[in-house]
Amino acid sequence: MPEILVQYQMEIWQSIGETFIMVGVSILAAVIIGLPVGTLLFLCRKGQLFDNPVVFSVLNLIVNVIRSFPFLLLVVFLIPFTRLVIGTAIGTAAATVPLSIIAIAHYSRLVEQSLLDVPRGVLEASVSMGASAKEIIFKFLFVEARSGLVLGLTTSIISFISYSTIMGVVGGGGIGDFAIRYGYQQFKTDLMMYMILIMVILVQLIQFTGTTVARLIDKR
Repeated sequence: MPEILVQYQMEIWQSIGETFIMVGVSILAAVIIGLPVGTLLFLCRKGQLFDNPVVFSVLNLIVNVIRSFPFLLLVVFLIPFTRLVIGTAIGTAAATVPLSIIAIAHYSRLVEQSLLDVPRGVLEASVSMGASAKEIIFKFLFVEARSGLVLGLTTSIISFISYSTIMGVVGGGGIGDFAIRYGYQQFKTDLMMYMILIMVILVQLIQFTGTTVARLIDKR
């Protein structure tokens, strides 16, 4: 192991842990809230099962507004809300708030797009068989779109990792923040390159895993 990595190994492991915490909470928010929001966006579209232009317009506007924010500005804008929720606007826990909000908006849009790719005949067949709304969603839509949902989540996770590198502005830490503070600002280019390499490997592993899982569960 290179000497510089040995020298900073404690800080490196801490930064990796901080990244995992931020990204992990974001993934939970995306799945627990983003998946239902994206499903509702799809079902409330014109001509769909819950055709409701008011609900669709409101959700669509909220998702679009959040996604249109440059992420750094969103982090700063949400500082009062973060302080209200967490009790502080500084630290790894505080960093999870803006990350979770962008994660929900990001994944909900990908969920909507995945469900739009489901053949309309699947939905019509489920309705004609007398399936309940719950059965239509879980036994037909999600089953048919499962590969796209996994690929969408994979893409989202990679985006969350990228977003996490910005969280140093609120003391969130993470690999990106470590690379900037210890590598770039202290002119230790080799240390910065090692951190970039760690992130590249992490992203490649996530992409490979997501693509493999999506291929295995795709029965079309």
